[in-house]
Amino acid sequence: MNIAIYSAFFSSETLIYINTVIEYLETHDHNILLVDRLKKHLGTKQNQYSYFSDDEILDPSVDFLFSIGGDGTLLRSITVVRNSKIPIFGINTGRLGFLTSLHRDALEEGLDAFFKEKYTFIERSLLKVNTKNPVSALEEIGFALNEVTINRKNTTSMLSINAELDGKYLTTYWADGLIVSTPTGSTGYSLSSGGPIVSPNSSCWILNPIAPHNINIRPLIIPDSTEIRISVTGRDKTHLLSLDSRILTLENGNDIYLKKASFSIQTVQLEGAFFFETLREKLFWGQDTRNTQ
Repeated sequence: MNIAIYSAFFSSETLIYINTVIEYLETHDHNILLVDRLKKHLGTKQNQYSYFSDDEILDPSVDFLFSIGGDGTLLRSITVVRNSKIPIFGINTGRLGFLTSLHRDALEEGLDAFFKEKYTFIERSLLKVNTKNPVSALEEIGFALNEVTINRKNTTSMLSINAELDGKYLTTYWADGLIVSTPTGSTGYSLSSGGPIVSPNSSCWILNPIAPHNINIRPLIIPDSTEIRISVTGRDKTHLLSLDSRILTLENGNDIYLKKASFSIQTVQLEGAFFFETLREKLFWGQDTRNTQ
C-alpha cells in the first residue's frame, strides 16, 4: 500500500510517534512518502525515502494520507489532498482531537486494525470562498473544512456584517465577527462561541456571530445548499478573513461569497470510534465530580 505521512509540527514527542509509524509501515512492506519538512529530522535515514511538498497535490497513486498531530495538523493536510479523493487517517498526538481517529496511546493496535480494514469513511463537506475582487490566496486554496471567520483587525470597534442567503437579505450583524461553520467545525471555534454541536454527516452550515451587540441574535443553522454573501463595513478600512488556520486581510467592501465546495474530504474512522462517544469523552458529558473525593 502507498502511504503518505504528513505532520505540521515536529516536537520531540511527535517525532517519536512519526518514527514509530514509519517503522511499522516498513516492517509491513508498505511504500512511504513523507512531507519534505520532515527530511531534516531523519538524520542518516533521510535519503531512504521519497518526499512531497506542502504546495503540491498528492499523486492519485497514494492510497491514504496519515496525518500525525492534532486536529490543526489534519486541517493543514487538506491542502495536499484537496480534490484527489485520498482518504485522511488522523493519528492524534495532541490532547483533544475530534477529527483524528487514532490516539497515540493505542498506536500499534490501531494500525493493526486499520490494515485489517476495520474502519469506515466519514464524508466531510467544505466551504468554498470567493470574493468580489479576486484574491490570489483564495484562488490557490479557497476552501475550509472547519470554518470561515470574519474578524475585526486593528480596532476595538464592532464590525457591521451584512449577510444575504440565496440573494435575500438575512440581517446585519453588529459584532466582533462572524463564524460560518461546517458540521465538522461545529466542535471548534463555533462551539467556543456558543454555537451548537452538529453531527459531521449533517447537510448544513452554522452562522454564529462573535459577541453580537444585540443579544437576541443567536446562531442559525441553514442548509448547505445555501449560497451566502457577506459585506463588511467598520471604522477600520480592513478586516480579517480566516479559512481554518489560514488568515488573510481583506478591504472592507470586498464582498465574500460562500458556498458548498464541489468536492468533499474523506476521513477514516476506526471501528469502535463513534462521534457521540467522542463528545462524551472529550467534553465530559454525563460526568459529575461534585460527589467524588
